[in-house]
Amino acid sequence: MEIGFIGLGAMGAPIASNLLASGHQLRVYNRSPERTEPLRAAGATVVASPAVAAHSAEVVFTMVADDAALQSVTFGDMGIVAGAQPGALHISMSTISVDSARRLAARHREAGLGFVSATVFGRPDSAAQRKLFVMAAGAEDHLKLALPLLQQVGQSVGVVGSDPWQANLVKLIGNFMLTALVETLGEACAVAGKADIDPMRLVELLTTTVFNAPPYRIYGPAIAAQRFQPPGFALPLGQKDNRLMLAAAEALGVPMPVASLVHDRFLAVRARGFGAAHDLSALAFEALANAGVARLV
Repeated sequence: MEIGFIGLGAMGAPIASNLLASGHQLRVYNRSPERTEPLRAAGATVVASPAVAAHSAEVVFTMVADDAALQSVTFGDMGIVAGAQPGALHISMSTISVDSARRLAARHREAGLGFVSATVFGRPDSAAQRKLFVMAAGAEDHLKLALPLLQQVGQSVGVVGSDPWQANLVKLIGNFMLTALVETLGEACAVAGKADIDPMRLVELLTTTVFNAPPYRIYGPAIAAQRFQPPGFALPLGQKDNRLMLAAAEALGVPMPVASLVHDRFLAVRARGFGAAHDLSALAFEALANAGVARLV
């Protein structure tokens, strides 16, 4: 199949590489051209705009950072909608707001194009190993085309519903739960440290028994060691998702006191100088600092 792929960052590049390795023809675009070179070397065609990437493609994937980036590559004279043929399908893998997903779906319908949200749980190493967990939503006929492709980049694909925005909401909920997990790990390590219990030993004991799940095994050792670099999931992206979660909850009339606490934690650690060079695990620094057990970074 001829596929357009737009957005070759830490997550997009390995996903595109796996599609290419599965035998598809890829036309790729990235705002920073140097990121396209490994895919060019592997056989992909590098193009000059999202419109050219979409031209003649049956399916166009996007994996970009936020709402603004997705709007930029989708609309305008050089965007996907301008270049795509009638009936083409846009699969958005980006973590974006519910409102943005609603607008994108409507604009695609008006243009005679399909739109599926296919958000993912996993880090870049999971993407490279085809071990992502994909959450997909869209019309039945669009999902019929999308699902075989999504199965080539993830270990499972869960269908959320028929409205694309539903997948985006599930992604925001999942990321909210990850931030709550990081906060509790930070508080737990702070208590252990004050009690002269090795935080790393605490994490080892818990993650091999009652909390034996991948997120605890990933974030636990990093927080216990206060090792917040390099980023697997950059801190500012987690902060963005927290804002989007709170906005979606407010629109639904749902109080989220834990998400509100996490919001303040993000503000506090960003004020301390943590940023794009730091992982989401740095969110735990505030709990450690408040207990007097944080090491200066």
